[in-house]
Amino acid sequence: MDQQPIQGQRIDKWLYFARVVKTRTLASRLVQSSKVRINRQKIDNAARRVRPGDVLTISLRGKVLVLKVLGMGARRGPAAEAVQLFENLSPPPVAALRSSDALAAEADTVEQE
Repeated sequence: MDQQPIQGQRIDKWLYFARVVKTRTLASRLVQSSKVRINRQKIDNAARRVRPGDVLTISLRGKVLVLKVLGMGARRGPAAEAVQLFENLSPPPVAALRSSDALAAEADTVEQE
């Protein structure tokens, strides 16, 4: 038998393989609570398929993660392997923006002196 290339993967398995959550059960609960979007579309079905190129928006622990799917996982491997499954498109944390604004304001005051 010829094996077909994987055309997609269940969102709960992908979240687990990409190490976004610790267990597949938690991944399923996250999806069912409508805290995951695929290409801006809310989903609540853990069996929904993701494919390379899809953009996931995930509300997790008070943060918003934006991940672009680059590949499908075959197992839950080490973190170095999981990182290859996605590209992190998340905006920088608000605190980092504030600190960079503070640095810019401080630089302006130094220039004025």
